[in-house]
Amino acid sequence: MSYFGGTENETDDPHADKFFTKLSTGCGGAVTGLILRLALPAPVFDLFDYLPPADVDPALLRPGQRLMVPFGRSRRCALLVELATRSSVPTSRLKAAYRLLDEQPLLDEEHLGFLRWAAAYYHHPQGDVLMSALPVRLRKGKAPLTPRPDQLFLLPVAEDVIAGLERRAPRQFEVLCWLRAQGGNARLDDFRQRFPRMRHALDALRKKGWVETGMGETALSPARPAPHKLEPEQRQAVAAVSARLDEYAAFLLDGVTGSGKTEVYFQIAEQVLAQGRSVLLLVPEISLTPQLVRRVRRRLATRVAVMHSGLGEGEREQAWQMARRGEARLVLGTRSAVLAPMPDLGLVLVDEEHDPSYKQQEGFRYSARDMALVRARRADCPVLLGSATPSLESLKNARANRYHWLRLTRRAGKARAPQMQVLDVRNQVLAGGMSGLVLQALEQTLEQGRQAMVFLNRRGFAPVLSCYECGWLSDCPRCDARQTLHRRRGRLICHHCGNERPSPKVCPACQSPELHPLGQGTEQLETILREHFPAHPLIRIDRDSVSRKGSLDNLLAEVKQGRAGLLVGTQMLAKGHHFPNLTLVVMVDVDSGLYSADFRSAERMAQLIVQVAGRAGRGEQPGRVLLQTRFPDHPLLRTLVEQDYAAFAEEALAERKTAGLPPFTHQALIRADALQAETAEAFLEQAARQLTADDGQVMVWGPVPAPMHKRAGRYRMQLLLQADERAALQTRLHGLIPALGKLPEATRVRWSVDVDPLDLY
Repeated sequence: MSYFGGTENETDDPHADKFFTKLSTGCGGAVTGLILRLALPAPVFDLFDYLPPADVDPALLRPGQRLMVPFGRSRRCALLVELATRSSVPTSRLKAAYRLLDEQPLLDEEHLGFLRWAAAYYHHPQGDVLMSALPVRLRKGKAPLTPRPDQLFLLPVAEDVIAGLERRAPRQFEVLCWLRAQGGNARLDDFRQRFPRMRHALDALRKKGWVETGMGETALSPARPAPHKLEPEQRQAVAAVSARLDEYAAFLLDGVTGSGKTEVYFQIAEQVLAQGRSVLLLVPEISLTPQLVRRVRRRLATRVAVMHSGLGEGEREQAWQMARRGEARLVLGTRSAVLAPMPDLGLVLVDEEHDPSYKQQEGFRYSARDMALVRARRADCPVLLGSATPSLESLKNARANRYHWLRLTRRAGKARAPQMQVLDVRNQVLAGGMSGLVLQALEQTLEQGRQAMVFLNRRGFAPVLSCYECGWLSDCPRCDARQTLHRRRGRLICHHCGNERPSPKVCPACQSPELHPLGQGTEQLETILREHFPAHPLIRIDRDSVSRKGSLDNLLAEVKQGRAGLLVGTQMLAKGHHFPNLTLVVMVDVDSGLYSADFRSAERMAQLIVQVAGRAGRGEQPGRVLLQTRFPDHPLLRTLVEQDYAAFAEEALAERKTAGLPPFTHQALIRADALQAETAEAFLEQAARQLTADDGQVMVWGPVPAPMHKRAGRYRMQLLLQADERAALQTRLHGLIPALGKLPEATRVRWSVDVDPLDLY
């Protein structure tokens, strides 16, 4: 074995500060000859040394191939990372791999280098990082799936034959007419979406020889829309990026909601695709994927690989293989798509770059946005970060000219920015958390035939159930949190650990029947609004209502088609959606983010308010936004309402600089959890002592209990490291991480390192 650490070679770090060290590739030793240095999904930072399989020609072995190897008492799939001639491990301890699984590498050396950089920067075992870049089946050593047909082709059929089907086989007739309207071929995914219950009709047409399935490029539909006419600011943005298509350059597309950022993406992507290069488009959440996929397929003449966690294992692997082989020149996905191999990468697009969903919070804690910047630099291509509410990190880089700052200050077409109004709800009687003014505004909007959205970022019926007799609260038995009441399911559910139990009829403590919900959730808002507006259809969109595959897409389609006047939802609706007839947005509770121990809470609340407000008035009718609060004079609200997000960001950056907080400093969080709080604390105290000899460049705070001290039955502690220079912090971590696994308490805790943490909870 040999210890791995550091980054591969000189490059810009995710936030454009210079930081580089070297990969450890040499090893001294007792063994000579061909040595395979393999990555295995194990909680160690080393690569593992093995001998080649006895029946494999060494000339056939290349980095990026998988091998099945003995590991302890089991067999595991490993990834070949390097071929070496020496090992520090004695010959008697080296084992031979069982067999070679791939004739050709699944990952090329360039992509392996990128993934190894990520493992080094985030100080995570590189075996976990490298294997996480593979689809689940391939991690288990299974053979790659064979390419499946993804296209539907119409073969020559006489007109009278088609006409004869209208009465005799109406479903077959409908399929043939639809396929002919698509220009003679279409995607199977589009067919399944259009005809979810027509598989038997398709099978019948295939047996008759009138339709066949296969692989191939999709012909352009005759109905393919022409590019939109660009506004002057959009043209300037497209021209700026287009001038740098053959080199690395980072751009921040800072555009107000509804300003046409997506059209800018499309017109730049068209140029890159015309050059025969690939495009990576990242979105923060699955909820944004279906509608964007449809828009991409209508506009761009290329096959699209879609990657997100809502797909089945087979679907994700097929998309991954299409990207790896270069068959799909556009990859669209959530954060994990940044790990997918793509040949000839020519453009990286990160939509809603500010969104915290780009940061993985478990296991390999990486930022897809930051990794996208590094990936673009390594591919020598431009990267475009888009947002109506850019992160403070990106704004700082734009101000320092590390990013080219492109601004879209006006909404596209005739749409105008919505009018925001703060509603003081102190000392008011509320119905389900909504004031009389809100209900009146909703009624007026619905009577005008317009749509309205009521936003509350809290699912369930109520965040807590309480006994009015003894004060009992629905605490989670495994967390320092409350269990949320889901009345329709009759359950109390913890949204942190998933623990649930039936909702009691009487108080578990005193047997009183006086149990009442406290606070509001989207389920309660739906109930109240249905009572107030029974004549107007209502749709609720949150994680509970869209749990079934395809349900989100169907609900969004109903909203766009005007089948619902009222829309109730959570942050799934906060960004990216375009509802032209939506003219009123109500934010029921904006107070939760105004006062928090997390220094990022104000930034996130400002972004949420602006993003939610941006759903209103995107058509020709003006929009209106009502913000309910008990703190109407809060500086954040006043700045957003009286000025804009840019003014808020300027104030927030000044405050962060004065306080010495990111993005003006750099942080790493070492977390530890155990069944006993003392065990986790002792481990981090031992870790802190490893840092006592520091020269003052890195500050150490803690250990302290995490804000949620107990979660899922384990007690959580954390140690915060902060430095003015990223290189100093990385150097300190590079020396610390190998020592942590050797501490006396290391085997009794679960510990992790989070570089550039976004969440201190």
